[in-house]
Amino acid sequence: MARARKLGETRGRGADARARKDAAAPDTEVDPGSQQPPSAAARTSDVELDGFEDADDEVLGIPDAAAREDDATDAARTVAAVVAAAETRGRLDVALAAAWGLSRARVQALVKAGHARVDDRIVEDASLRLSPGARLTLDIPAPADATPAPEAIPLAIIHEDAELVVVDKPAGLVVHPAPGNASGTLVNALLHHCRGQLSGIGGVRRPGIVHRLDKDTSGLLVVAKTNRAHQSLAGQFADHGRTGSLERRYLAIVWGVPASSAGTVDAALGRDPRNPMRRAVGRGAAAKHAVTHWRLLERFAGADGTAIASLVECRLETGRTHQVRVHMAHLGHPLLGDADYGAGFRTKSSKLAEPARALVAALDRQALHAAGLTFTHPVTETVLSFESPLPPDLAAVVEALRKPD
Repeated sequence: MARARKLGETRGRGADARARKDAAAPDTEVDPGSQQPPSAAARTSDVELDGFEDADDEVLGIPDAAAREDDATDAARTVAAVVAAAETRGRLDVALAAAWGLSRARVQALVKAGHARVDDRIVEDASLRLSPGARLTLDIPAPADATPAPEAIPLAIIHEDAELVVVDKPAGLVVHPAPGNASGTLVNALLHHCRGQLSGIGGVRRPGIVHRLDKDTSGLLVVAKTNRAHQSLAGQFADHGRTGSLERRYLAIVWGVPASSAGTVDAALGRDPRNPMRRAVGRGAAAKHAVTHWRLLERFAGADGTAIASLVECRLETGRTHQVRVHMAHLGHPLLGDADYGAGFRTKSSKLAEPARALVAALDRQALHAAGLTFTHPVTETVLSFESPLPPDLAAVVEALRKPD
């Protein structure tokens, strides 16, 4: 039986790994049609809930060790909570999420599918306001098998344990299935590689994606294998390393040479109004805070001896789509090979000496590599740090740029 606790109560360093609703929700989609009714052997646990609040940026409390271990099971179960005296009337989804450490997206899908009861009455409205003393019950079905099919795609595994796996993703590999990429993705590959090792993440036996790399960006990516690892890692990435160990380091080959040796780009990003598949620096309400810290590592000269390109290290303070690519282009130094944000710089390749000119012309992706990744292990709380050298295509470009003649 889980002990009574309040929303937001944490255990030691677990505070650094709390899952925020706005960060975890995109990675915890659930198809309500995949839910199954609880088995007759479903178990019931009681916790008392006190002082929960209704807020868009609600930080969900992480259950104690016994509760988190139980949540990783494949068995169907029923959980219950009693709403203690509170100053304000809270929402059903917030209460259930806090009571059992589930994401609000997961709870909302279960409520919509008819798995929640208030005082033994089925409720399908996740926004229902609760009164003190109300008894809440949530049926959590056994995890369903993932819709994507397992595929035997070779992977470069850098680290793996019972909770997570770190992969060195090659350029050209899409992270997860989407329209136009229903198969052949990293998720398909991990479903095959981790078969029999995945617990229910968002109600589905699937790898927990907590951050992404563009299809044509290579490098390090950590993926959760259990629900507790998913919640912890999602919390770390939502925190962006402000209070924890998380650090993401990228290497980029860019056109031109920055005027200073280091700097910071603090520019909000939103969808490009001219092309919704691209991102752009903007000031509108839809633009999201984005910060990139960069450092000049090496300058390269062209065939005439004038500076033409640079190797830059970028460290992310936030993790927006296309962030490094857009921020470097915003500085006037787009990435080599970036067809979306550096197309206007293609003619600069004519100023390169051979073989650099041919290598850059043959580069069929942006020159960006996720070279470093540091985070805290969700269970052992050990700080793990991984490095990945430039892959052969980018390493060859750098070597050629070092020899302009």
